[in-house]
Amino acid sequence: MVLTACVLASSMAFIDATALPVALPRLRADFGADLASVQWVLNGYMLALASLTLIGGALADVYGKARMLALGCILFGLASAACAMAPSPTWLIAARVVQGAAAAIVTPASLALIGATYPRAERNRAIGIWAAASALTTAGGPVLGGWLTETFGWPSVFWINPTIAVVAVGVLLVFAPKDGRIQRRFDVIGAAILTLALGALAWALSQIGPAEAHATDAPAQMGTVLTIVARLGIAGLAVYAFWERRTKHPMTPPRLVKNRAFLGLNVATLMIYGAVSIMFFLLPFDLVDRRALPATDAGLAFLPFALGVGLLSGVFGGLADKIGARAMLIAGPAGAALAYVWMALGQKESLMLGVIGPMTLLGLSFAVLVAPLTASVLSSVDQTDEGLASGINNAASRIAQLAGVALAAGVASFESGYDVGLAVAAVTSIGGAFTITITPTLGTAKAGSGGA
Repeated sequence: MVLTACVLASSMAFIDATALPVALPRLRADFGADLASVQWVLNGYMLALASLTLIGGALADVYGKARMLALGCILFGLASAACAMAPSPTWLIAARVVQGAAAAIVTPASLALIGATYPRAERNRAIGIWAAASALTTAGGPVLGGWLTETFGWPSVFWINPTIAVVAVGVLLVFAPKDGRIQRRFDVIGAAILTLALGALAWALSQIGPAEAHATDAPAQMGTVLTIVARLGIAGLAVYAFWERRTKHPMTPPRLVKNRAFLGLNVATLMIYGAVSIMFFLLPFDLVDRRALPATDAGLAFLPFALGVGLLSGVFGGLADKIGARAMLIAGPAGAALAYVWMALGQKESLMLGVIGPMTLLGLSFAVLVAPLTASVLSSVDQTDEGLASGINNAASRIAQLAGVALAAGVASFESGYDVGLAVAAVTSIGGAFTITITPTLGTAKAGSGGA
């Protein structure tokens, strides 16, 4: 029942992320809004999520995983109701920012609660079920969003969440184990510095594609702004690192940096999710612009990936409990790299051979990878740090996705941008597999050792 509550809680964020884009044209027409406002309906959510995910994980450790998950669900449900009743684009964007902040609590808290509830011998399978449900709700989001928008209007997309939130909170109140709170103060100053730094970095990365799309307007000025904001973000991260070494109550304790298993897993996460983001950015342009597919058919081309992860993550998660995670964490990124190469070489082949085949392999590769990677991150630290570990790993994947899109937007302007981008994705994914190969003691953290 705890796993059910975690799946329900996370599904709100995943459904919302994929169902809403389908409703944006109707939403824009109803408000008479410009494209910039519509873009910020998505970006406001993304920036809050990317900036606050690490903090959400730390809050789960300090104040209790089930408690923070319930709070995140309530906040997400209320923000969703505010979105549904929005009288203006400004209201909607503000409510979406609150939604993103709530999702930054829900996702790491749900994974940390799974880690605290299941013994390590069963954790891969439990997280596999969570990942499978997430993939299926992500795949079903566009279909559900389209039907709701056509039948009841765009506000109905947001009315899904309050009901799910109420059910999830009810299950948590009845079945969640008593929270084991950590006796340490929350690092408010560090959280503020980190939020500003990650927010600046995420904004700069998210604007690289749009900036290039509008390069005829004021390319020099926009490029200068992006450079300044990106540098401020990097400088903010340096200030945060300095602060964490000085404060008596660090949000990210130095022991995590010294934990080679935890560090290696997060570096691998950056590479693996950065690579897949490059592919997800480039492929739709190839499908629509070169292959001349309708938008609906182009969306269906991604279905083999979602179904592969959704239907097989639980199976491979259980297998990882039996044979260990390392082999699967190497095979997954290696298989993904092969899929990117296949996709590049098959650009002039039929849709089935050049897209559906490699997307099927990619779905299989990520089904092998997702659950063992998440479970290994949680197992590489003490239980007292699992919320923070989940937050850091989620933040790493978000930043990797933004960086991947930024890199893909940069190479897409070249004549061979599709091939070059997929080659970079393949090399990066292989880098993730190599990082796992040299990472020591996966999933063997000892109590009191910090996983080192």
